[in-house]
Amino acid sequence: MLVLTVNSGSSSVKLAAYRSAGRAEPPSRVSEEHAGGSPAPRDTLRAFVGRLDTSELVAVGHRVVHGGTRFVEPVQVDEAVEAGLHELSELAPLHNPVALEWIAAAREVSREACGAELPQVAVFDTAFFAHLPRIAAEYALPAAAGAKLGVRRYGFHGLAHEAMWRRWRDRNPQRHRGTRLITLQLGGGCSIAAIDRGRAIDTTMGFSPLEGLVMATRSGDVDPAAVAFLARRLRVSADRVIEIMNEESGLLGVSGVSSDLRVLLHEPSEAAQFAVELYCYRARKAVGAALAALGGCEGIAFGGGVGEHMPEIRERILAPFAWAGVELDKQANDAARGTEASISGPRSAIRVEVIPVDEERAIAEAALRFAAQPAG
Repeated sequence: MLVLTVNSGSSSVKLAAYRSAGRAEPPSRVSEEHAGGSPAPRDTLRAFVGRLDTSELVAVGHRVVHGGTRFVEPVQVDEAVEAGLHELSELAPLHNPVALEWIAAAREVSREACGAELPQVAVFDTAFFAHLPRIAAEYALPAAAGAKLGVRRYGFHGLAHEAMWRRWRDRNPQRHRGTRLITLQLGGGCSIAAIDRGRAIDTTMGFSPLEGLVMATRSGDVDPAAVAFLARRLRVSADRVIEIMNEESGLLGVSGVSSDLRVLLHEPSEAAQFAVELYCYRARKAVGAALAALGGCEGIAFGGGVGEHMPEIRERILAPFAWAGVELDKQANDAARGTEASISGPRSAIRVEVIPVDEERAIAEAALRFAAQPAG
């Protein structure tokens, strides 16, 4: 069986096709494409599907950023699910409407290519955090202005954090029972999760993906009173201030040079170097908070473009944790660039690993489960 996966962002998409040989083996990737610049869903899908053996195609899986409290497991998309996703667009205005466009396009293209409408399966980035403990999920707001209105901590990057946990478990079968794991998803967006025996108990992103760490163009944590203050001083709307915090801040805003850590590490200006140190400092604080929430941990895993490819950033984040028993193997850390690796030293009390994240495989596995179900 062959499944198509659609991992859509606000201005890009990753398409992939996975083949399953049976339940005993994980699906294997047979084709992929990454398109940026707001690609046209129907045209992009037609071109990609045209390169596949459509006689084997059985389902399409979609990453959907926000499932709220309603969608906490993968679901097959029908009219009721689509209506629910439209309602949730208020919470994810940059992402859920785009996902709905790709779902509609995939439905149309599958009819054209396969002569029948294939199951469209939605897999949610918030689902891994849907059962956060209440103490980690809620803000200190009056109920009428908080949880009753859906103002709570949802968490994001759930597919990535869960994928790291599952791969950690596979790589450390003798350790995973009882394992407390801290996962760092460091890319354009960044988040850290505290995971206790497979259950997420806290994370850095909250009501929106803006909360938490310093990111490529997102500010991360800012006192909410600053929004009204900046709206007055800059004579713009609150929505414009949020736009600045999402698109013009973070590494880009602080450095004034680039949102790319690879550039900033070699940029001698004081602003660029401060941006790198601020990025690492906020991540260190969050690792410390995760250690406190878990009461210690057995493992730390790095994923995402930065986490997988930048040894110096990993070292800057973890070097101060010698007090907690963390010791990196410098040679192993320097060599780990985009590949699975253990990078902790032999005396480290906490095992540290680099685990490349494959969100698309997680989407494919969910879609295959629905494709294997009998009709009706």
